[in-house]
Formats: sequence, structure tokens, C-alpha cells
Amino acid sequence: MTIFDCSDADQRATGIASAISAVKGGRLVVMPTDTVYGIGADAFDRDAVGSLLAAKGRGRNMPVGVFVGSWNTIDGLVYSVPPAARELIRAFWPGALSLIVTQAPSLQWDLGDANGNVMLRMPMHPVAIELLREVGPMAQSSANVSGQPAAVTAAQAHEQLGDKVEVYLDGGPAEQQAASTIVDLTGVQPRILRAGPISAADIARVVGVEISTLTTTPTE
Repeated sequence: MTIFDCSDADQRATGIASAISAVKGGRLVVMPTDTVYGIGADAFDRDAVGSLLAAKGRGRNMPVGVFVGSWNTIDGLVYSVPPAARELIRAFWPGALSLIVTQAPSLQWDLGDANGNVMLRMPMHPVAIELLREVGPMAQSSANVSGQPAAVTAAQAHEQLGDKVEVYLDGGPAEQQAASTIVDLTGVQPRILRAGPISAADIARVVGVEISTLTTTPTE
């Protein structure tokens, strides 16, 4: 287990190389994002995703989402990208918006009991984007033990996850320090499943319809 200070150019380069190796080897990494720190693994490695769930202490009934490193990546992951998704992606990606959509049925991954859906986000952080563009889509969740506060620094993530994670990329304190807004686009109308930095009003302005919000939020 190693923590790399990404404010130092040499450590950043070494850290990202180490993270690439870890992900390709089926191991876990922690990375900075614009919202909170994330724990990630190769989205197409079932055992690695299982290790991610185990590290957080959560079951298959709480599937993990997926980070992508570019807008175009979603076309290979989604059965049919809803117009609302494209509008929201143009408006808020990279950024603090997670979108739940119907995944492409041909995908050979197992993110938990997701019922044919997948939650996607492109985080706004140069370290995360650099890693994602090297390794491709990553299964991800907030870097904390389930039920505990989300980590907003690499040190907080390490305190909770310890040596279950191979590489910690320290990008300084997370800017938003709040988990992303989650919007479900699998129904007739968009629904906010978790309130976050991007408001219902912001989303409604983009998609042109009123947005409903659930009274309960998903547990991290």
C-alpha cells in the first residue's frame, strides 16, 4: 500500500503509473474527484469489483457505479442514450452529476444487483481523468466503509480502508466535499435519487421538465 502526493510532479507520475498497474492487476485504488474521494477497480474484472464491495462492507444489493474518462465512452456502455442524458452530460460533465441509465446488454461486467442499469459519472479532477483515460471505465464508489462519512481527503480514505487498497492518489482536499447528485433516467421522467451539488432547478432547466426527488437517499 502506497500513498502518492499528486501535488508533486514526480510522485504524481509514479502514482498514476502504479495505479494503472494496480487496476490492470485486479487491485483497488483510491483517487481524488471533485466531490469526495473514490475507490475504484477495473469495471470488467468481477473479482476486483467483489473486492471493492468487500472493502466497503456492502453487499451485491448495493451495486457500484462506473467512472468514465470521456463523454464518448458512454456510447459503448449504454443500451440507448436518452436525449435527456446527452443534454445533462453536455451541461454538467465532467462534474458532480451521476446518471443512472440502462446498460448495454452485451456488457460482460458484474457490478452487483443493478437490474440491467448502470450509474455513470465523469469526475472533474485531472488525476482521475488521467487514470481513467489509461485504464478505461472503472467500477467506483465513495472511498469509505459503508455507513461511515465519505472521505474528502486521501488520509481519511486511508484511515477507513487501510491496506485493502493498493494505491492512494492524494490530490488534496476534495473541492465539493459532498457526494454527487444522482439522477435516474430509466423511467418516464428523470428523478433525483440523491441531492447533491447540482440542484433540481439546475437539472430542470437543462431537461425542460419538472424533476421529482425521492425522500430517501442511497447509502454510501
